[in-house]
Amino acid sequence: MTAVQADLHIDRPTVADGAALWRMAKDSKVLDVNSSYSYLLWCRDFAATSTVARDAHGEPIGFITGYVRPDSPRTLLVWQVAVDETHRGRGLAAALLDGLVARTATEQGVTTVETTITPGNTASERLFTSFAERHGAGLEREVLFDAGLFPDGPHDAEVLYRIGPLSS
Repeated sequence: MTAVQADLHIDRPTVADGAALWRMAKDSKVLDVNSSYSYLLWCRDFAATSTVARDAHGEPIGFITGYVRPDSPRTLLVWQVAVDETHRGRGLAAALLDGLVARTATEQGVTTVETTITPGNTASERLFTSFAERHGAGLEREVLFDAGLFPDGPHDAEVLYRIGPLSS
C-alpha cells in the first residue's frame, strides 16, 4: 500500500459534506447513488459511524458511510466507500477503513465489519480482503441479496463480506 498524503485530514462528516459525498458516489460510476437528501441525512445521523478524508483546503476527497446494525450492535455495516478519482491508488480507502473501524471499536465496541460487494468489483474485494488480513480476522462470504430481489431493473447480486472477530 502506498503511503497516504501527509496533507490529508480524516474526521467525521458534517451536513455541509453531504453534497460532496453525493458527487463522489455519482462520479464513482460503480456505487448505487442514493438521493442527495440521503447523504445529508447520513452526515447528520450517522456521522459517528462514517468518515471523510479532506485535502489541505478542507474539501472532502474520500468517504465511508456506515452504521452499527440495530440487531447486532457490535457489527459495523460499511455502506459505501468512495475516493475522488484524482486521489485513488494512494491507500486512502484503506486508511479511511482502518481509522473508522478503530474509532467505532473504541467508541461503540465494534468487533465485526460487514459490507456487500457486487461480483466483479475488484477494488472493493481487494480493500476488504486486505483489511481482514491486516487485522488477523476471519472473512466469510455469502450472497445476501440475490439479483432477482431488486425491483428496479438489472442489478447484480450483493455478496455479504463478514470480517471478524477483529483483533485489538
